[in-house]
Amino acid sequence: MNNQKGKVYLVGAGLGDEAYLTVRAYNLLAIAQVLVYDALVDAELLRLVSPDCLKLDVGKRGGKPSTPQAEINKLLVKYCQQGKQVIRLKSGDPFIFGRCMAEIEALQAGGCEFEVVPGISSALAAPLLAGIPLTDPILSRCFAVFTAHDPDVLDWQALSRLETLVILMGGQNLAEIIQRLLQHGRSLHTPIAIIRWAGTERQQIWTGTLETIVQEVSDVPLSPVVIVIGDVVGLRRYFQPENID
Repeated sequence: MNNQKGKVYLVGAGLGDEAYLTVRAYNLLAIAQVLVYDALVDAELLRLVSPDCLKLDVGKRGGKPSTPQAEINKLLVKYCQQGKQVIRLKSGDPFIFGRCMAEIEALQAGGCEFEVVPGISSALAAPLLAGIPLTDPILSRCFAVFTAHDPDVLDWQALSRLETLVILMGGQNLAEIIQRLLQHGRSLHTPIAIIRWAGTERQQIWTGTLETIVQEVSDVPLSPVVIVIGDVVGLRRYFQPENID
């Protein structure tokens, strides 16, 4: 009979590259008996778990088949109640659009012990790695982070007044985002940057303005990307050591 007490760790994988894992996350992966991971988690991270660890891909990607959240909840509770050390690996940080609350509620209802382990969010790291400061004493005294997979639920009038915007899950709605901002007073000449696969060998960056960017990335699959809008994008030429376009 297994007397080991199970526990679920809701772990942020950061940007995907092993170099951006926290030490806590790295150590937990080494003891994982069950790994439940998302689609945006880099495959290289799977090498960090034991060969006999049960690996379950429950990734959610727009427009593709994905595991229902209710099923993910059941998996976490099931293996925890079996006495397993379960790692629920999420890209970025678990509490930044990570859908943690449903999982935590299920774990609490199942009497399961759990712990949340922070990760580096792409919302903060992608602009940094692109040489874009999110704050500046003159150009950006605040910034907002939001998802734009459903533009209709957002207060575009309020967002358009903010100096710097960081948008996750907005690649498929880029044209709609720009249209909404222009309708609420943002200038066509507002700088914008699109950062894809931040912090990995595949990282790519496009810059332009609200007038030009859609044409610049018209043939590019914009997932996963972080979109930065605001005058701070123009500072990139000063903070980026490499040659930029």
